[in-house]
This record gives sequence, C-alpha cells and structure tokens, in this order.
Amino acid sequence: FLLHGLARTYSSMKSIEKFLSDQNFSVSNLDYPSRHFTIPKLAQKVRQQIITISEDQKPSTYHFVTHSMGGIILRQIQATNPLPDLGRVVMLGPPNQDSEIVDKLGKMKVFQLLNGSASLQLSTYASGIPNQLGPVSFELGVIAGDRSINPILSSMIPGKDDGKVAIPRTRVEGTNDFLIVHSPHPFLMNHKPAQENALHFIKTGKFMKND
Repeated sequence: FLLHGLARTYSSMKSIEKFLSDQNFSVSNLDYPSRHFTIPKLAQKVRQQIITISEDQKPSTYHFVTHSMGGIILRQIQATNPLPDLGRVVMLGPPNQDSEIVDKLGKMKVFQLLNGSASLQLSTYASGIPNQLGPVSFELGVIAGDRSINPILSSMIPGKDDGKVAIPRTRVEGTNDFLIVHSPHPFLMNHKPAQENALHFIKTGKFMKND
C-alpha cells in the first residue's frame, strides 16, 4: 500500500507505484482527503480502504511505503486499531517528531486554508499527534532527505532538513533502519535511490546504502 502526504493526492505516488509494480508487487495507491479531516478521522477512513481492498485481494501481509504525513496516518492506525497482518514499512520524510513549520505558520489563516486541520496537529508541542503515539512496534525503515528547494521554510527549521522536516525529527523510537538521501521533501517518492532502498527494505528489512 502507498500513502501520500499532506495536501497531495495518489498521483504524487505514481512513480514509486510504477517502480514497485515493475518489481512484481501488487500495489494499491491509496487516496484520502488529507486537507479536510483531522489525523484520527483520516486514519479511520484510510484503514477502511485498506480492509475493503484486502477483503477482495486477500494479501497475506500488508507492506507500506508512505510519504510525509502518510506515515503519521499509519502510526495512528497502528496505535488505535492495528492492522492484523502489517509487514514492513518505509516512511519517506515523515514528521515523526512533528515540524517546526507548523509552530511558526500554523496560526496563519492562509496556512490553515491550504493545509487543513490535520496540519495543525503536526506542531512540536505536546498536543501534536505524533508526540502522543509512542514508539512503533512494526518493522520500520525511515528515509530522510537533506536537500531543500524552499529556503524560506528551511530558515524556520534548525539544522539539516528537506525543506519541510528536520532530519532528526523524521526518527521515531523503534525504527529498524535509517537512511539519508540527497532529495528535497516533495520529491522523495520519485528519487531513484529512495525507491531502490524502499524496495530493499521491504524485501530484507534493511537499506542498501546512501546515494
């Protein structure tokens, strides 16, 4: 299963969908209304999609590749109503410890209009959803980017970042492997080394190498 990020659609995951399909995986590229509901509500909607598809296809194990907030949606599912046969998960640029950008811009009306209520739950404050979810209990590989195409947003983030999330904030307790690639946040799912390493983790439980 593929899960896109905030304010994106399934079309943003088309490149990695094709890549995994070419490797003989059965791929379901999920779509969900990321700008219109809270993270808990989105998690309920996404979980129902997964169950509906799985009842039809009957996979023995669910593997996931997520981008950005898609990883938080999956963590929310596993913390509240876990999928019974979750396999390996690769998260691309996940705000696993939230994002300073929400702290800085979250009170602006235009930010709220563009990104919706779920975005406001990604602040670094104690009220941020990822801060409440705890360690992961599934096999997880995290891929972070270290390039930015948005210097304004990067100026709001301490240390190295991908233009949306600081590299250290992509980590979460329980992660099995971690990798940094030279890609900005919006294009991590199109980045060839990220795709190849995602495939390798799904197959073996570990990444190959940095790009």
